[in-house]
Amino acid sequence: MDPQTEAELAERVAGLQDPVRIVGGGTRGIDGPETELSTRGLSGITLYEPGALTLVAKAGTPVAEIEAALDAEGQQLAFEPMDHRGVLGTRGEPTIGGVVAANISGPRRIHAGACRDFLLGVRFVDGRGQVIKNGGRVMKNVTGYDLVKLMAGSWGTLGVLTEVSLKVLPKPAAVASLSLAISDAATAVSAMSQALRSPYEVNGAAFDPTAQKALFRIEGFADSVAYRTDQLAETLRGFGTLVEEPDAVSTWAEIRDVRAFGQGGGDVWRLSVKPSDAPDIADKAGADQLLFDWGGGLVWLRVPAGTDLRQRLGTYSGHATLVRAERSTIDALGRFQPENAAIAALTQGLRAKFDPRGLFNPGLMR
Repeated sequence: MDPQTEAELAERVAGLQDPVRIVGGGTRGIDGPETELSTRGLSGITLYEPGALTLVAKAGTPVAEIEAALDAEGQQLAFEPMDHRGVLGTRGEPTIGGVVAANISGPRRIHAGACRDFLLGVRFVDGRGQVIKNGGRVMKNVTGYDLVKLMAGSWGTLGVLTEVSLKVLPKPAAVASLSLAISDAATAVSAMSQALRSPYEVNGAAFDPTAQKALFRIEGFADSVAYRTDQLAETLRGFGTLVEEPDAVSTWAEIRDVRAFGQGGGDVWRLSVKPSDAPDIADKAGADQLLFDWGGGLVWLRVPAGTDLRQRLGTYSGHATLVRAERSTIDALGRFQPENAAIAALTQGLRAKFDPRGLFNPGLMR
């Protein structure tokens, strides 16, 4: 099913008899029912006001189209959404609806915030075929139910997004990517924590154990970037000499998209943990490959196919998401961290309200 308008989408949903898999660009690797409900026909930027830092687009609009429009005005999506195609081997074009539905957020999240923090408003079709609108085009205090935040990260299980309103930000005039030669994760997390606690507005902090270096990013006006870079080098002097990377944009795109994990086999997991716990948890995981982002709060791991990483790690503060694996492994382990009883009850209650017939991506977030 490939509706071309919101009204057509609502009509199709109202007439559904069986569950469907909601697809935008098809790049996030979501599987499920064979019947596909596509938002690709709902495409186009419907409002862009650079002076108001506001953009409204239909859910099926390619992210590349939005980024091109923003770039022409010297602006950007501050949460720099990840492109999953490299690590998943998928094709197609990522859409803004998919980004919002999955709350996809890149390295700048630790400084600027997540996708949901820039989401001003949404329109979506619920499981009864009703069109629902929530939020607006400006940042404001919320009264009533904040469905905008609820839809971000729901992975299409509560409704099919048709339009999103986003706050955008100016692109920085200068970007510096800096690195420290560090061989162990504990030292790297310590250095990243010190950098992020500093007043120098570090908006990217990652550690690549394979390359044995911690990476930091500073953005802003050129003179400010130069000053803060010098000051950060002094702050981190105890960890070694800070070196400037030659291509900051490419360096952080590789971190954002976890491009190194696109080569070779194995399952890919994404751990969200306390940075201070990350080194011990990563060591316990026994992964073939690792990448730390968000100052150690996000850990990407590649392990042998079929590994039950959650069982291997046992009890810890955080959650593990299975990003890439064979369908049999996903079916056996579940893609997302199992919820405790209280959260699961809330989740099921919400789904019963928004999708009472269980039509949208059933079983995805079990």
